[in-house]
Amino acid sequence: MGSSFGQLFRISTFGESHGGGVGVIVDGCPPRLSLDLAAIQTELDRRKPGQSKITTPRREDDRVEILSGLLDGETLGTPIAMVVRNKDQRPGDYKEMQIAFRPSHADATYQAKYGIQARSGGGRASARETIGRVAAGAIAKQLLAKANGTEVIAWVRRIHTIEAQINPETVTLDAVEANIVRCPDAAVAEQMIERIEAIGRDGDSCGGVIECMVRQPPVGLGSPVFDKLEAELAKAVLSLPATKGFEIGSGFAGTLLKGSEHNDAFVPTADGSLHTATNRSGGIQGGISNGEPIVIRVAFKPTATIRKPQQTVDASGAATMLEAKGRHDPCVLPRAVPMVEAMVALVLADHLLLHQGQCSLW
Repeated sequence: MGSSFGQLFRISTFGESHGGGVGVIVDGCPPRLSLDLAAIQTELDRRKPGQSKITTPRREDDRVEILSGLLDGETLGTPIAMVVRNKDQRPGDYKEMQIAFRPSHADATYQAKYGIQARSGGGRASARETIGRVAAGAIAKQLLAKANGTEVIAWVRRIHTIEAQINPETVTLDAVEANIVRCPDAAVAEQMIERIEAIGRDGDSCGGVIECMVRQPPVGLGSPVFDKLEAELAKAVLSLPATKGFEIGSGFAGTLLKGSEHNDAFVPTADGSLHTATNRSGGIQGGISNGEPIVIRVAFKPTATIRKPQQTVDASGAATMLEAKGRHDPCVLPRAVPMVEAMVALVLADHLLLHQGQCSLW
């Protein structure tokens, strides 16, 4: 039913936005991995609602409960079950949406496919489902760091028409977390915050672009032909709510260059490892990681649920107007940063285990 992801490092998320809770089962995590449980909660705190004036005012502590798979903080190699209880449900805020489909939301397509839907908050289509992904991604991050010293870091690059010119090589987590919009350029971040607030006051929403870099990724991840690493990353991040576009390396801008301008020349190294003078490939060539930083960008559309009156139809197809109530993010990007990091980490952890299983004999 589409709620599981990964092959060896595999996750299955569960729960609805306004149900009893949401969570994840992580299967395939290697045994004897010492987990920093506080780091898992930190990632969930970066994702949780109500964290600033530019996010939804829904108040949830999002405290994670780990139900299985650990002994004295170490993984057992058995399924790890984690759950977060919903505390601030308000199904009544969605009364109007029970008879009217929200434009550009999942209401209509879920109803058409299944003939039934969890209307309160969008159910499984809600970004609240990503709690399980972020919790599982926090484990994947720790696995990658221990195995290879790999770091996954993302930030907001653009909000609406305001874009920061950022050198990914110099971005630090402290700089990302230094402001509520999670843009490491402090001056541009203030402009972004002002834009989100202005659009929110008007009852509207906006989108933007998140950039993500993987530093010191393992070499050799990804497989030809259908399991290329960039294809796996694209599927992962495009499974997040509100995503509409994916780029890696030079992305669409690379189409404006000639081959002689775009190619990443190899340079000699003392240890014989791969190294390129430039990184327009974004760390992946032929679908396989080459050890250079992996750089991707993800486009997020404006939040579909807005307070402005919108023309729509009800379940019978009759015309009606919808002016949504409830508590919604005027811009999803600040809270989506840890979601992107989580999905990237999950792909890399899965492919690290696949690579070791396929290639470690030699």
